[in-house]
Amino acid sequence: MGGWQEDGTQLKTTSIRPPGPPDSAPFRRHRMKYRLLLIFHLIDIISSGVIPNTTKKRFPDAIIVGVKKSGTRALLEFLRINPLIKAPGPEVHFFDKNFNKGLDWYREQMPETRIGEVTIEKSPAYFHSKMAPERIKSLNPNTKIIIVVRDPVTRAISDYTQSSSKKKRVGLMPSFETMAVGDCANWLRANCTTKTRGVNAGWGAIRIGVYHKHMKRWLDHFPIENIHIVDGEKLISNPANEISATERFLGLKPVAKPENFGVDPIKKFPCLKNDDGRLHCLGKTKGRHHPDVEPS
Repeated sequence: MGGWQEDGTQLKTTSIRPPGPPDSAPFRRHRMKYRLLLIFHLIDIISSGVIPNTTKKRFPDAIIVGVKKSGTRALLEFLRINPLIKAPGPEVHFFDKNFNKGLDWYREQMPETRIGEVTIEKSPAYFHSKMAPERIKSLNPNTKIIIVVRDPVTRAISDYTQSSSKKKRVGLMPSFETMAVGDCANWLRANCTTKTRGVNAGWGAIRIGVYHKHMKRWLDHFPIENIHIVDGEKLISNPANEISATERFLGLKPVAKPENFGVDPIKKFPCLKNDDGRLHCLGKTKGRHHPDVEPS
């Protein structure tokens, strides 16, 4: 017996009760009729544009793996202009620090998304992690890898500035020059035991910026077409262009335009521009003043 539609008319239904045993001709005709009805029903749904699409937490389609202090936070915030891009709040650090928590935990950190939306995770420490490339590939070999790079010296100075600004280190760290080419500090000496051409290559601020060393690991696990390089300097000078290129890499139609961005009048750092023209800039820790460094 049929049900009732919203307009009060009776809804006709078709019985799907098998008319006979599976090897009988009536049963085979009935099965074919049911399959055709199902196909026509799916065609009606698709043509109406109303396709069931519930939200759920999904593993990321793309990961911003680094590089630290190169503009990864700015990249993610600017990408959010596109309504199809979704990301978790804090850095997840699953593939380096939290791998033992398991895949269920990892997926639970992700935002709810629909089919057609892109989930992106950002954890800059993945770039120089020895295990992250292999672990990401084992989860999904088709993951799209995004890497932001900038001048390695500028990146190292920014890294140093962040480290020296932490409360427990304020006034304790020697100058950048001493850390980079001198004797380091006593409490960091373990990371500065080897020098390469006079540079403390073991110091994290320097070591992370040896891009080719870390990049080789990513190329060993992912094809070049799965890796997108963002120019951190151009992300500052021309953010719309870099964001549009990244949107295309993600398989999305670019929505970022130059009018979406403005410049912080004090820090000279790009900001998002609201509909009313007001600037929405990143936190106070972004765009810090870098110390002057004496040339060698």
